[in-house]
Amino acid sequence: MDIKLICDSLCDIPEEIQKKEYLEVIPLTLIMDGKEYKDGVDITKEEFYDVVLKSGEIPKTSQATYMQFKEAFEAGVKEGKDILCLTGASSATGTFQSAMLAKGDMEEGNIHVFDTENLSLGAGQFVIRACDMLEEGLSVEETVEKLDSLRDSVSILFAPASFDFLKKSGRVPLTTAIIGNMLNIKPIFKMERGKISLVTKVRGIKKLVSKLVELTIENNSESLSDLTVTMGHGCNLDDFEKLKKEVDDKLKDKVKKIMITKGGVCICSHTGPDIIAISYSK
Repeated sequence: MDIKLICDSLCDIPEEIQKKEYLEVIPLTLIMDGKEYKDGVDITKEEFYDVVLKSGEIPKTSQATYMQFKEAFEAGVKEGKDILCLTGASSATGTFQSAMLAKGDMEEGNIHVFDTENLSLGAGQFVIRACDMLEEGLSVEETVEKLDSLRDSVSILFAPASFDFLKKSGRVPLTTAIIGNMLNIKPIFKMERGKISLVTKVRGIKKLVSKLVELTIENNSESLSDLTVTMGHGCNLDDFEKLKKEVDDKLKDKVKKIMITKGGVCICSHTGPDIIAISYSK
């Protein structure tokens, strides 16, 4: 392939996508206990979950830098490749700006930088779909045009297991967190076009997984067969197995594709590592 695809680690993608030989993932920097780790390089997602659970602290992240993108762009251009770079939402991080600055300083090369306007599994949807398009033989320009047309169909629904990390990050009041944990209330959030909002609350994991799938079907009732679905999880594998069963029961053979990935630093830093999520695009 004469195209190099680049994304940052704000995009949570399945392992089979991350292993594509034409894809490079630019890692963000994670800061915990005064130490710096390159996301996915110096620390795995499983190691990250373990550290966060033991410390109970919200880690800090540092955006991917101008130099990281510049070096990746230069390497691709040197190999004679066109470059498509997908980044996490510019409204939430400076990573998109870093990539744009690097592109601006390139003296040659056909380079396109695309703001997914999303994070985690939502941003990952664009990477998955870009891989499909490039493998179908589309050019960089054609791929960018098609990705842009997907924006209104891309969404991520996610639910933390408890309010603990949302409380620490200041996203919910202390009283709400205490009552929510006591009553086993599960909030469901969505992210679309870079904005996070509360969709609903349910009680218990059984109702949670049912509601996540129900919302996916409701929001795509007229185009279910065109849907690419990604299920995500953190360290809470028992909860994820319940979601997987619900997806298999309600969506298997009814949608175009179902994939699995793990929640990364960008989402788990705010929600905690015990999270389940579902994203889709059409």
